[in-house]
Amino acid sequence: MTRGMANEQVNLRLLVLEMLLEVTENRNGSGTYSHVAVRDVLKKYNYLSQQEKSFLKRLFEGTLERMITLDFVINQYSKVKTGKMKPQIRAILRLSVYQILYMDAVPDAAACNEAVKLAQKKGFATLKSFVNGVLRSVARNKDAIAYPDLSVKYSTPEWIVNLWTSQLGEEKTIAVLEGLLAEHPVTVRLRDKSVKEALQEALAARGGSMKGHPYLENAYKIEKTDDMTTLPLYQNGAFVVQDVSSMLAVRAVLSEDFLAEKRTAGEKLCIVDVCAAPGGKSMLAADLLSDAGVDRIGFQIEARDISGKKVMQTAENFARCGFDKDSVSAVVCDALECDEQQTADIVIADVPCSGLGVIGKKRDIKYKITQEQLTELVSLQRRILEKAVKMLKPGGRLLFSTCTINRAENEETFAWLVEMLKMTPVSFFDALPSCLRQENVQTAETAKQGYLQLLPKIHDTDGFFISVLKKQDGV
Repeated sequence: MTRGMANEQVNLRLLVLEMLLEVTENRNGSGTYSHVAVRDVLKKYNYLSQQEKSFLKRLFEGTLERMITLDFVINQYSKVKTGKMKPQIRAILRLSVYQILYMDAVPDAAACNEAVKLAQKKGFATLKSFVNGVLRSVARNKDAIAYPDLSVKYSTPEWIVNLWTSQLGEEKTIAVLEGLLAEHPVTVRLRDKSVKEALQEALAARGGSMKGHPYLENAYKIEKTDDMTTLPLYQNGAFVVQDVSSMLAVRAVLSEDFLAEKRTAGEKLCIVDVCAAPGGKSMLAADLLSDAGVDRIGFQIEARDISGKKVMQTAENFARCGFDKDSVSAVVCDALECDEQQTADIVIADVPCSGLGVIGKKRDIKYKITQEQLTELVSLQRRILEKAVKMLKPGGRLLFSTCTINRAENEETFAWLVEMLKMTPVSFFDALPSCLRQENVQTAETAKQGYLQLLPKIHDTDGFFISVLKKQDGV
């Protein structure tokens, strides 16, 4: 129990319990996404201390992330298996076993006692002994638990483990699984280097810190702080929240030789971002173009999305960062309904995907996505990309990217673009940071061939696919 503003008492474990039930036990198919649940609760209880917020966030996200492992452990010491339990009891046991196994700062006795109190509070006083018995058995035997396979050990559905093992091999799969379970600090891009010191001071005042990302000089990892969007420096557009993988993708398509060609021709540059929300790639493209002097000849970036709500959020981001509406705009448009012919110099297509590369941040994705949906997603991607290619001018470039790790959605669709739509791969090896070029031969070679699969732990990014292709004359 902890004390908040105006002596209001807040039971952090009870909050986590309610969040878990909302995300995992909703049976009508519209359960809240985990990152939305965290955001909404932290906003509502903004008066909590940083320590309390950190505890709440870790317990919720950790329990969700390790759910397969937790259920396996519970089932070893419970006669009633998790699938047969009341949802409230199942969630109480999960969050309590997580504390016992993964939170050293929480005494096992405290985890057990608080679980009993939660069971009482939720109207299950008759199950107090059951809850207490299971948890104390787990606590006594926690150092002797053996996990039967990678799925249970790394709390990832078996079909995903099998998919990656078949495509990456076991060694890389284990590295990816470990990377997804590692801590994921927020990454930001400074739009103005001069604000670095001010941001450091603002973070320090909240008990947070920042350190440079090894790939890009204007990218920083933020640690030990809560919602970055409440900082004045964020609100006045001094920085944006963006993963380095997304930054690398935009830099790959906006190569110096391509920009030099446009400056020489003196042509206004047209970029269309067909699945843009929340607009991070469009904003980086605008900043890079301005830095490269392309604003002297002019450019227009149109950020599109099918969702009106997301387009409104994107427009708010553009306004916060001070972009001229005549140069950078957000519009509602279904990527499948775009019928423009040869109007764009660059099309950015970060297409819908399974999201397997970001389950370290959006932990419920791995429980919601199915194998059947992968096939549907590949079909959707290719329909969007067909429209995108038609939109390109001859000589124009396509940035095709996803935030997943799956050959069918990535490498195979890249090959389809080459074979079926006659697109030509463009090397972006020189656009990669020097340390990334030197990490391994495979990274360097695939970038030369026009694509790159980034993997958690192996690379210091999300799981992300980047490819750049050029449209030939007469195609």
